[in-house]
Amino acid sequence: MPSALAETLAVLLLVATLGCAIVRPRGLPEAVVAVPAAGLLLLLGVLPLGQAGTEARSLAPTVGFLGAVLVLANLCDRYGLFAAAGSWMASGSRGRPVSLLALVFAVASLVTAVLSLDATVVLLTPVVFATVARLRLRAKPHVYACTHLANSASLLLPVSNLTNLLAFSASGLSFARFGATMALPWLVAIGVEWVVLRRFFASDLVGHGETKDVKPLPVPVFAAAVLVMTLAGFFVTSALGVSPAFAALAGAMILAVPAVVQHRTTVREVALSIDIPFLAFVLALGLVVKAISLHGLGAVVTHLVPGGSGLGSLLVIAVVAAVLANVINNLPAALLLLPAVAGAGTGPVLAVLIGVNTGPNLTYVGSLATLLWRRILIRRGEELPIGEFLRLGALTVPPVLITTTVALWISLRVVG
Repeated sequence: MPSALAETLAVLLLVATLGCAIVRPRGLPEAVVAVPAAGLLLLLGVLPLGQAGTEARSLAPTVGFLGAVLVLANLCDRYGLFAAAGSWMASGSRGRPVSLLALVFAVASLVTAVLSLDATVVLLTPVVFATVARLRLRAKPHVYACTHLANSASLLLPVSNLTNLLAFSASGLSFARFGATMALPWLVAIGVEWVVLRRFFASDLVGHGETKDVKPLPVPVFAAAVLVMTLAGFFVTSALGVSPAFAALAGAMILAVPAVVQHRTTVREVALSIDIPFLAFVLALGLVVKAISLHGLGAVVTHLVPGGSGLGSLLVIAVVAAVLANVINNLPAALLLLPAVAGAGTGPVLAVLIGVNTGPNLTYVGSLATLLWRRILIRRGEELPIGEFLRLGALTVPPVLITTTVALWISLRVVG
């Protein structure tokens, strides 16, 4: 097949794959289009079998980690960790909406960093809804905080986002060094989000909530302890050169066995929480993007990004990554950009990460987490105006993108 025709076909299949992920006709899983699309590219020779095998092997640790973390987060929810967090936020806020927003920021940032952005969107967002309803406060600022921090607060650790795992692999950093380097950009991103959301929703953050009978629930000590040990395991496995997926898997198994024995969950529910169709979607999406890269788009992307690692170069790379994430989604954008900058050093790799993680707050299609968040709102009959979403994104993304990139530039010189 001619290269131009092969690339056109691959691009059309990528559009169809992302379209299905956004619309999900009849509630069908994202993999319904993604897997046949990847299979068709293999069948027609657009993606050579050898290249597909190499790409699948490189993505396997990322996909495996995602499955383990989905189980881990679901089990933490079964033990009542998220319900306890909601009760402590309700109690700690004392009915004051600004205080509650600050607590939502703190909890969402920590959940995103440790359990990944999907846990913030899928598990914490319903808890935040329940908390504001319990206090009889306006939900909008707190619910928006969940989706914005799911993206912006996912900069800290390699396990915070799928894109982080890809960047972690390309950066050559240890788990600890990655976290140390991204700590300042993470804090800056959260700080800018706070300033903008606090002003944007000033009219909603008024009044005083109903605090009668609001009491904090006991924290499930066993689940919290296993979560802390799992986080420590991420550092240990990294030092040993082992995928963090094994630490996540160990944590999930330690929680799963007693949970099944105590009838908190069932073996079937644990298996379903792995979400095999979604994992298949991620793998198939990677293969489709690889086919596009092989037939010319990879070279185009390489020419779009500068080769240096100075502040100006980092800013350009972050902006290109953010734009590309909002055009084709952040995971395909990361898959295309990271090979293009990997040879330029750690700085450009992490600048790509800033772009693909913070940029998606601009549009619904920017990240899978934002799509999941919107789906949760639709199911609850709480979908927010798209114009409002876009305005807030336009106000937050540019300053977050610029300040976090500057913070990265500083951090690279301090941490080394």
